[in-house]
Amino acid sequence: MKPSFFKNLGPINASKIRSTISCELVNIEESDFFNDFTSINKIENYSLSFLYDNENCEKTLPKNSALICTETQSKKIKSNQKMFVVKNVQEAVAKISNIFYRSYETFEKDKFNEPVIGEGSDIANNAMIENGAIIGKNVKISAGAIIKCNCIIGDYSKIGANSVIENSILGDNTYVGSNSSIGQRGFGFHLNNDRNINIFHIGRVLLESNVSIGSCCTIDRGSFSDTVIGKNTYIDNLCHIAHNVRIGNNCAFAAMTGIAGSVNIGDNVLTGGQVGISGHITIGNNVRIAAKSGVFNSLKDGESVMGNPAVNNYKFIKSYKKIYGKR
Repeated sequence: MKPSFFKNLGPINASKIRSTISCELVNIEESDFFNDFTSINKIENYSLSFLYDNENCEKTLPKNSALICTETQSKKIKSNQKMFVVKNVQEAVAKISNIFYRSYETFEKDKFNEPVIGEGSDIANNAMIENGAIIGKNVKISAGAIIKCNCIIGDYSKIGANSVIENSILGDNTYVGSNSSIGQRGFGFHLNNDRNINIFHIGRVLLESNVSIGSCCTIDRGSFSDTVIGKNTYIDNLCHIAHNVRIGNNCAFAAMTGIAGSVNIGDNVLTGGQVGISGHITIGNNVRIAAKSGVFNSLKDGESVMGNPAVNNYKFIKSYKKIYGKR
């Protein structure tokens, strides 16, 4: 099941897109239309997507799809491809995302089906469950928790006091501690001196079975893909996981670990407290990261690192002894 968390305002025609962003139309008529706005890996017929200058488009795109890109990128793409050529892709993405999508209004939520609550579930009197939500069997939702529209909570899960779950699907036997926020908008926007333009995030948070999230954590939903945490992964208190992060199975992250956007993390990864992981990198399987380390580059399977910037444990210790060993 793929619940709808946002209102799709498509189809949107090229004329409206042109009036929203400053662009040049290539192989596009004003009457051409697009049903959705999505990432390049999810593009379908009559979809609009985007491509930054540091990205490559290796796949053959559907005939009636279109791309937002710069003039530099347009010269690398097939000449018959439909394109909106712009000076700043990030600005265009922010503006276009907000004409394709919006959150549901209260009157629209009122028309959704009433929440489904499974047998044996224990819902606190002052917990709030919005229409469209599906709560599994033997779920415990504590006081002050909010489960927003169309979320799915798996069997035997526990949601702590005052936590907010939105735009999310939780597998069986998941645990969310108190005062955590799962599925809110990610930190993605176009920086503007007068007023920043937020990118409308249409992704979800997917917590697979037996995931444990501590208290006071935030897990952002994806922008144009999903934020995913794999089976049996444990996240300590006060951790932040940004949009589009994908974490594998059987990982453990100690308190105050922060993971920036679009990081891919393998299985069996362990981090100490206060680790910071930079965005858009890959962490392999069976990696160990010592407390307070700053990880700025991708790590291969089996690496153990420490320090800021993080380097191989033995290299760090050798360097440390060389500098401080005689003191």
